[in-house]
Amino acid sequence: MIDVRKGIGMTSARTRDRLVQRLRDQGINNEAVLEQIRNVPRHLFVDEALASRAYEDTALPIGLGQTISQPYVVARMTEALLEGFAGEKVLEVGTGCGYQTAVLAPLVKTIYTIERIPELLRKTRRRLRELDIYNVQFRPGDGWDGWPKYSPYDGVIVTAAPDEVPHRLLEQLAPGGRLIAPVGPQGVQDLVMITNRNDRYEQVSLGAVTFVPLVKGQA
Repeated sequence: MIDVRKGIGMTSARTRDRLVQRLRDQGINNEAVLEQIRNVPRHLFVDEALASRAYEDTALPIGLGQTISQPYVVARMTEALLEGFAGEKVLEVGTGCGYQTAVLAPLVKTIYTIERIPELLRKTRRRLRELDIYNVQFRPGDGWDGWPKYSPYDGVIVTAAPDEVPHRLLEQLAPGGRLIAPVGPQGVQDLVMITNRNDRYEQVSLGAVTFVPLVKGQA
């Protein structure tokens, strides 16, 4: 088990409370999501050299050309996914360092998560186990294809940006389910929420964001 108290100055209750208050001020209202932002030790998901910046509301590099998402964006995506959520299974495309996974895991029954970079997936799997998070199933692979074996999913959350929403992911969304994803080329990405209304997909914009591209294929 990782000692989350490591570096107490950067992980104090006051530091985390400031971050949570900032997210409240920006419109995050879901108390369960805010509590997860407060409790998840974000400094353990970044390089030690950047740990002092872990509770800033900003994205940070994690190596291998990837980033850990801004806490506001993680909270916004999680909140949007859970609004009216009556299901159990979530597909996460782009495991990354596992921060989004750790925030979401206690709020759903099971997460099925895909990562195209095997080295990153191995580290993240170990990190989440050390944090006693066990309701996550991991798979190395191409996120564009989703994970058909366990579909349909009540929610799909995509943590890298495709130019357009992969049709395979929509096909794996259960009726009434929601897909949250950043869509578009770098510099002009839009965070969208797509709801499966049985005979049609309803899309809503949640605002401008910046994510690394959703790359096809496995590294």
